[in-house]
Amino acid sequence: MPVRRSLAVTATALLAVTLAAAPADAANPIITSIYTADPAPLVVGNTMYIHAGRDEAPAGTNNFVMREWHVLSSTDAQTWTDNGARANIGTFAWAGADAWAGEVEPRNGKYYWYTSVNGNGPGWMNIGVAVGDSPLGPFTDAKGGPLISDSTPNSSGLNIDPTVFVDDDGQAYLYWGGYWAPRAVKLAANMIDTVGDVITPQGLTNFWEAPWMFKRNNLYYLMYAANDTNGCVTDSNYACQRYATATSPLGPWTQRGIVLGQVSSTTNHAGIVEFNGQSYLVYHTADAPGGGNFRRSVAVDKLYFNSDGTIQRVVPTTGGGTGSGTNLAASATASTSYVSSWESLAALNNGGAPANSADRSHLAYGNWPEQGTQWVEYTWPTAQSINRSSVYWFDDDQGIDLPASCRLQYWNGTTYVDVLNASTCGVNGNVDNVITFNTVSTTRLRLQVTAKSGYSTGILEWKALRS
Repeated sequence: MPVRRSLAVTATALLAVTLAAAPADAANPIITSIYTADPAPLVVGNTMYIHAGRDEAPAGTNNFVMREWHVLSSTDAQTWTDNGARANIGTFAWAGADAWAGEVEPRNGKYYWYTSVNGNGPGWMNIGVAVGDSPLGPFTDAKGGPLISDSTPNSSGLNIDPTVFVDDDGQAYLYWGGYWAPRAVKLAANMIDTVGDVITPQGLTNFWEAPWMFKRNNLYYLMYAANDTNGCVTDSNYACQRYATATSPLGPWTQRGIVLGQVSSTTNHAGIVEFNGQSYLVYHTADAPGGGNFRRSVAVDKLYFNSDGTIQRVVPTTGGGTGSGTNLAASATASTSYVSSWESLAALNNGGAPANSADRSHLAYGNWPEQGTQWVEYTWPTAQSINRSSVYWFDDDQGIDLPASCRLQYWNGTTYVDVLNASTCGVNGNVDNVITFNTVSTTRLRLQVTAKSGYSTGILEWKALRS
């Protein structure tokens, strides 16, 4: 079943949205000619669209400069086209600044773009809605004023980041909010008026901003940015993406876990969509050349659901886009021959992105004072197909040093055997040491690590990857 926003379009409609811009090669970030942020994916026929804001802040500027929204598109989730600005602040005569996060929702043959924008009237951020005949527009103001503003009864602490969902019965719902204040309301069939009271959804633990709603297998999901340090981020100036589920579109919600951990930008804004039978997480980082917290760029990675409906945590990839693979370690149980009492086994698969081999900011696994050969292991409840692995070694310049050698093995149902046709198990510092091998289907993967004489070994992150 499609996650959300998968619908048919006619050949005539597709011709009406012919793409003219030059494509960009697959990689994360997917577009580097400009900075793009706050992505919202949408599938129409055989095309995935991403509606995103544009970061225009000059280097060294510590504030958002955002005046227009772009549409990115792809027919394979690998090669992406920037179709240029399809809406801007001028789309709304009542607005004056801040083209922040938005999302497009199809309904009745139209495409409604809900956006965060600073109005010229009292208050700060409002939510407006524009309408177009295709995912590429052109878009015009559908209402002539804000849909949500500070004057809306029970509005959020900051009225930003709208997500809209149309249920199977045709009822549409709007979620939005910032400053720890999620809000929700029903939308009228015309998609530009609200129905009933604005409610405060219950159960969205540690909500900060950036909600994203969808439905899968009759279960409602709400993903959102959180900034707690309870397993989410190491610094509350950053954010992760948590998610909650409910059996009703207005909740109450139950927090389920983390979809995406801390990324290189302080903000963390994401969407989930199914495209050609594969689910994807679309988000932004500061990984583009010259990037930063106000010069962000959109990235796309594959996402997987477990059989019970829970979401496997996504580890961001760079340089290889969706082809870099899915990190299966996030759903594994880690074990080891030995871990020091002051170090952490959780460091192996907590999604950390070390800056160097001495970086303890995402925890570290170490086995001092043990020497010789030690092992770490991942176990899954069901067999996983794995064909690559990578290790980021820990080196504290004291009793823990880079290893002398390593060896990757898998459980064949009876015993541990070496993976076949493996590349070198690298032991270099300050990099991900990638190991490729023939695909194995296994419930256990073991990394044997042999220390240099007189030293112990450690790991900052160990990935088990499926291309």
